[in-house]
Amino acid sequence: MNQLARTLRIGCIQLKVCANKTENVARALNKIREAKMKGAEIVSLPECFNSLYGTSYFPEYAEPIPGETTNLLSQIAKELEIIVIGGTIPERDGDKLFNTATVWGKSGELLAKYRKMHLFDIDIPNEITFKESDSLTAGNELAIIDVKDFKIGLGICYDIRFEELAKLYRKQGCNMLVYPGAFNMKTGPLHWELLARSRANDNQLFTALISPARDVNASYVAYGHSCVIDPWGKVLYMAESDEELFVVDLELDVSDKVRSNIPIFSQRRVDVYDTIENK
Repeated sequence: MNQLARTLRIGCIQLKVCANKTENVARALNKIREAKMKGAEIVSLPECFNSLYGTSYFPEYAEPIPGETTNLLSQIAKELEIIVIGGTIPERDGDKLFNTATVWGKSGELLAKYRKMHLFDIDIPNEITFKESDSLTAGNELAIIDVKDFKIGLGICYDIRFEELAKLYRKQGCNMLVYPGAFNMKTGPLHWELLARSRANDNQLFTALISPARDVNASYVAYGHSCVIDPWGKVLYMAESDEELFVVDLELDVSDKVRSNIPIFSQRRVDVYDTIENK
């Protein structure tokens, strides 16, 4: 077995996002170039990297896939021979809008497309009320990509709260999950790291959460703190709130060791509690 295939350097881009789509995309492309220079083999952008985040903004910024933004992601992936997880963009498909992540291969090909499955509909009185379903439609399909010996599952932001989705990915062989996301200043400090470490620990895999940088003047203020967690639940890197690009080296042997040392998946009492394979 090629040991090099069992390591992966991921670049995470905590991007500053403004109202100008062209400027946002150009900034993202420059950061992808920087990630390549740092040796990244795969790089991820944050949720809504080309647009402001909000139900009123989604129709304004939405575009088809392939389209203006994703064509540029395809081109940069091919030019740099790097795998690009294109964060998310508002996608227009007919009369429906989706919050969609795309993944582009080293030849510029579309490797996967994932539409946010769990829409962010919450109401915390006197704190924050947000209802993505006012403008977005939920997706219904998983998305998995193979990179070297890594099998990576995709989720988006609010999806991380649903452990069932992460477990489906684990059962399909994933050893890493990537969630472009944009938690707010209420839930971010409380749950961002907790959920990242929980999904990693629950399913004994790597997790990466990639947020936009914080803009205190925005109508929706993102928490930031993009991070990468290992299968022990250990924080390998946690950004602060400003724009930042960082790379992290992952070793697949860590996942194998955790699963061997603590074999929870072979010890699950599926005779007692309901699981999807029982239905």
